[in-house]
Order: sequence, then C-alpha cells, then structure tokens
Amino acid sequence: MRFLLPLVAALLAAFAFPSQAELTRLEITSQRPFGSFRAGDYVLMEGRVHGEIAPTEAIPGLDKAARNAKGNVEYSARIVLIIPAKPSQGNGTLVVDIPNRGHAYAQALYNSPRDEPFQSGTFEQGTGFLQDHGFSVAEVYWELGQGAELPSFMEDGKKLYVEGAGFPIVRDATDFLRNDKSDANPLRGAVARVIGSGKSQSGRFLKTFLYNGFNKIGDRTIFDAIHVLTSAGMLPLMRTSPGPESSANGIPTFDDVEWRGYTEEPLTVAKIAAGGPRLFVQNSTTDYYAIRSSLQRTGASGTAEVALPANVRMYDMAGAPHAITPNAKCEMKPAVLDWTPISRALLLHLDAWIARGTEPPATVLMPLETAAPDAALRAPAHFSQAVIQVPRRDADGNALGGIRLPDIEAPIGTHVGLNSTRTRGCMLVGGYVPFDAEKIAAHYRNRDDYVNRIRVSARKLVGDGFLLPEDAAIIVQEAASSHAFAKAK
Repeated sequence: MRFLLPLVAALLAAFAFPSQAELTRLEITSQRPFGSFRAGDYVLMEGRVHGEIAPTEAIPGLDKAARNAKGNVEYSARIVLIIPAKPSQGNGTLVVDIPNRGHAYAQALYNSPRDEPFQSGTFEQGTGFLQDHGFSVAEVYWELGQGAELPSFMEDGKKLYVEGAGFPIVRDATDFLRNDKSDANPLRGAVARVIGSGKSQSGRFLKTFLYNGFNKIGDRTIFDAIHVLTSAGMLPLMRTSPGPESSANGIPTFDDVEWRGYTEEPLTVAKIAAGGPRLFVQNSTTDYYAIRSSLQRTGASGTAEVALPANVRMYDMAGAPHAITPNAKCEMKPAVLDWTPISRALLLHLDAWIARGTEPPATVLMPLETAAPDAALRAPAHFSQAVIQVPRRDADGNALGGIRLPDIEAPIGTHVGLNSTRTRGCMLVGGYVPFDAEKIAAHYRNRDDYVNRIRVSARKLVGDGFLLPEDAAIIVQEAASSHAFAKAK
C-alpha cells in the first residue's frame, strides 16, 4: 500500500526564514514490523522526502538550478525510519544517521554483534541496543547517485549537479521530524532531542554540515549533539559536478596522496566545533595511520595539541581498526577488534549529556609519536609543515593509552594499525597477528589467568563508563572459551 502524507505545517516558517529550505512532503511507500524490544514494538518505514530550497542559500550552483512556480529549487531523497510503533514509548531522542555512500550505518555502529560484525547497509536487528533503549532512527539519504535527486542545471552543454544541496536535505528532514506537529509526521510530538551520527565519510559530512552553518534554521537547532566515528578530514560537497559519481566518494590513498577535498582547513576538531552542539569524536588506531587523524589534534604545523572546547570530547580506541571487515582480501589478516561496545556506551553518555546535563567521561587519547617515513599516509604537499603522528606502542606492538578494551589490556595478539597491503580496501582494516603458543605462555600462567585479567579489565571499563555490563559479560564469556590456550596449557 502507498501512503502520501502531505505536509500541512503553517507557511509562517517560510516567510520568517526566506533563505532556508523546507520540506514539502513526506511520502511513506512501505511499512513493516521491525521487532519487539524493551521499549515496545518497532516499525520500519521507507519512503522519500520532497522539499524545496530558496535559491538565495549560500550553496554553489543553487542560483543556477531550475526553479518551480514559487521560485524555489526542488529536491527529493530516500528516507528510512526505524521508530516505535507508538512514538510516545520512545526515549525522546531521534538519532539521524547519515548514510555512507548510500549505505545506512546505525545498525552496524550500535547494534552489531561481537562475533559477526555488521557491515554498513544492514537493517538487521542485531543486539537491539538502539531499540531496547528507546531511540528512534532516521536514515536520510543525501548523496548524488545514492538515493538523492539533487538540483541540477545546464552549463556549456553539460549537466551539473548541486551537490551541496545534500546539506539542506538532511537539515530540513531532521527539522520536520523534530518539530512538525501535523499528522504527516510519524514522530509528531515524540522528539525532544536529536543526535546526528556518522562514520568515516558520513562523519565528514556532519563536520562539514556543522562548519558551514547548516545546524540552524532561524533560531531552531537541528542537532543537539553529534557523534562522529572514525572520521578525520572534511567533505568536498560545497561544489557542482557532472556526476555520475559523488564528489564525496574519494579519499586520499597511498596511490593518490594528494587527493584534494579531504585534508583541508579546518583541520582541527577545536576549530570545527567551537560554539556548536555537543560533539563526541571517536578515533580508531588505524585512523592515525591511514587518514591522518593526528591533524585533528594539532592542525597543519608542528605537534602541539590544540585544546578542545568544552562542548567536545575525543576518545581514541586503542588497537581498533577503522573498519571491521573480516573477509577483506589483504596480505595481513584483517583486524577483528569489536569496538561497537564503546560506541554503545558513548551514545548513552551523549544522550544523557543533552537530556539531563550529565557530564560524560573526560577525553581519552593515545600518546603519539612522529610517524617514520612510509609508516603512515604522509601529509599532502599543500600542508608542507604538517607532521603526521601515530600512536606509540608497547613491546607487543599494541597501541598505548586510549580506551583499552579487554582484548587490548589482556592481548593474545598484536593489533596492527596499518595492514601491509596498502590498497584503498586494505589500508582501513588494520591487521592482526595472533601470539604463538610460546608468547601466550610468556604472558599468562594458564587460561584462568587470562580470563581473570579480561574480567578485571572489563569491570574497570564498566566503572569508567566505556562498557555496558551486558557487553562485559559477552567479552568475558568469549575469553573463557578461547581456543588460544589449546596448546598453551
């Protein structure tokens, strides 16, 4: 069955903020049950948002795009909602997840199980964490060729797309779900707070969204908080392009170090986030080797740390890969450290910070050292004074400092920051080298000794607020059944 939900919000907003866009229609094309959770039954809705943008918005090429009868520029985009069947049963927080290259990420970031990590694009229930805690989730698609129909115009016989329109698409869809009181809004009256969430490319989307002033419509705030995961750099979206591929798709690699649009000013989180919403930045160890994460802390010159503003926390995950991709075909075995338990714990802290003013854990970082030549992706030539740094390591080769999951605090292998295969597909997955029986025997008297150290580490992380008790139990159980001690009794 096809449902059309016409937007009937008053026109006052359009007159009060004439330079802004507005959603004109939310079209729900399908709905199905999603599951039953502690917060109640959930449904999954799929559809499209339709809206229009005033051509006076400061978005490159928008003033050249085709206009409708009202003189505005139109767009449409895919949207997926995973929300309580009775919205009042939710916790009042909407998580707006920014799809990465057309793939939804929320379920993989927060609901992924330990032994079979979810990849982006899945809508499986997984652990049910988000739904058990009452979060509503909106996937708002924004990218050229990936679910969004962007404005365009002809120039010199070529069709050009206004890629920056992706920002108002997310802004206005979020504003509608948060504030519209009509029957057209399936979350009407149920959203008190909004958290934007993005990993890697979509984390860069959120930082660029924030820096370019899209987090406001008049005096209304869009995101109260933003959760950026494994994402250094910015997004080259404020431009026009001929397509068909999005300008946001590329990244610098070891084969194309100078790729522009990623490592650009502003480099530091401090500059991007100052005066903005509450912001959590979550870095993996691989990020320092493969995507120049140290520049988020130091900027374009030297190694001195730039102080973070009071609205920001940064958390490094010792030993973590940028992407958990067990089947990646690389020379070195891909890293498999499951860091989603940290994401779950931090999301609850971020929500408590904006809901009740509860201070989250302090910033936790890994100590850095200057990267040896060819040990990490070097700085681009246009930042000739930039110093790339990587985490310091212990005698086993594991990163020091940071949030230390039990797998790192009581290791049975080395979690390598950069895979020996340096293609785009492998440089982000890190590497893992299991200890041999002799090395395991040098670290632990027996499996009981190992499991006890895992248990102590897990209990400390629970106390520090970086691990939920249910995740701690799973980690201890897996350690208790580890096959690593079959030859090390």
